[in-house]
Amino acid sequence: MGHKDSSRDPDPWTESILESISDGVFTVDDKRRITSFNRAAEQITGIPREEAIGRRCSEVLRASMCETDCALEKTLATGDPIIGRTAFIVDASGRRIPISVSTALLRDRKDRVVGGAETFRDMSLVEDLRKQLEGRLNVGDIVFVSHEMKRIVDVLPRVAESESTVLVTGETGTGKELVARALHDLSPRQKGPFVAINCGALPDTLLESELFGYKKGAFTGAVKDRSGHFAMAEGGTLLLDEIGEVSPALQVRLLRVLQDGSYEPLGATRSEHADVRVVAATNKDLAAMVDAGQFRQDLYYRINVVNIEVPPLRGRREDIPLLVDHFIRYFNVLRSRDVPGASPEALALFMAHDFPGNVRELANAVEHAFVLCGHGFIEPRHLPRELAARPLPLHPPTDIASARSDAETRAILDALARSNNSRVAAARALGMHKSTLFRKVKALGITLPDEDGRTAPREDTHG
Repeated sequence: MGHKDSSRDPDPWTESILESISDGVFTVDDKRRITSFNRAAEQITGIPREEAIGRRCSEVLRASMCETDCALEKTLATGDPIIGRTAFIVDASGRRIPISVSTALLRDRKDRVVGGAETFRDMSLVEDLRKQLEGRLNVGDIVFVSHEMKRIVDVLPRVAESESTVLVTGETGTGKELVARALHDLSPRQKGPFVAINCGALPDTLLESELFGYKKGAFTGAVKDRSGHFAMAEGGTLLLDEIGEVSPALQVRLLRVLQDGSYEPLGATRSEHADVRVVAATNKDLAAMVDAGQFRQDLYYRINVVNIEVPPLRGRREDIPLLVDHFIRYFNVLRSRDVPGASPEALALFMAHDFPGNVRELANAVEHAFVLCGHGFIEPRHLPRELAARPLPLHPPTDIASARSDAETRAILDALARSNNSRVAAARALGMHKSTLFRKVKALGITLPDEDGRTAPREDTHG
């Protein structure tokens, strides 16, 4: 099943067992080059073992964790196994597959470390089940109740219908990739592949070959042709995440693809056509980068045909209770647990936190609590230190509905404060009609502040 090395080859019984199980299993040497690859690994990834063996595991799996937080690399460095970490891989057809990963050291008969082993399980059925459990207020995996997110979701179908390039902006962890995926799922290209690449996680030379592919002999080690992400996304959507990290030289090549729809793989003698819808995402201010000469102006205008700005979580606090509930249900399904929810005190701490890491930080906080809470409610003592260390509010919400009401009240009062207590301006900022604002004010029992004289005359409170 791998290279003939008597110190590490499994015996026939072990090999038969590995071939018979439904989980993908592969082993690597100390350079993370694949030395064995079982039948399930072939089926899940769509890559024959002859192509996998001898290559680095990151080139074969293309997992979401490979670029920044490789589980196998951590195990090789620390000796500690990793159990049940969730990730995504991209198979040979460009389809994104959710997996659960476990890793361990691989030792020879003399107990010397000779590499590592990774087991990965296809979690597609679990992911489908999770999606069936979602509430009605979501599009794809975007969970929301806030007016800020509703404004975005309302325009997604119209944007998705077009072939225009889209720039999705927002802080790290706000869910820019989810917006890009929703655009794909709502578009005429939905049956094609959705392929994402993090432009900031790879050096320039490797990013170029990952994007455009290469021909046999293009450089040392290029023993056969390899397709890049543009080819993998043919007929579908390609997300260029963290596009603000791309070097000026590579920006020129990207501009050509967007202008002419053609590119040349490394070592090729003729161009290839790209039938791909491009979505770019960044947490940087590209306009400021253009002014500073760090980003090409022509490329900026080419990718910024339609701009969707995803607000930070602290700007849509009313979504926090729904997201907490969403992630609790997610981890219940994924881990076969029955955590009923977060206690009122824990929910109050979630609501009070600013979440500089946004939705990603919230998901990590819920997962952290899952590890510690057993099967009861998530309590403040189960939360990460940065949440649990805050003083509890005097009147914590008793359930998700009251937490959402508290968040909506705070959002309305914040909007009024930002607009000098102008009802019309506050309603506009919240993305609702003035009459809707007054209905909410009445339902929530909010006492509206008096006008301060710097705004328009008092509006009719009956709408």
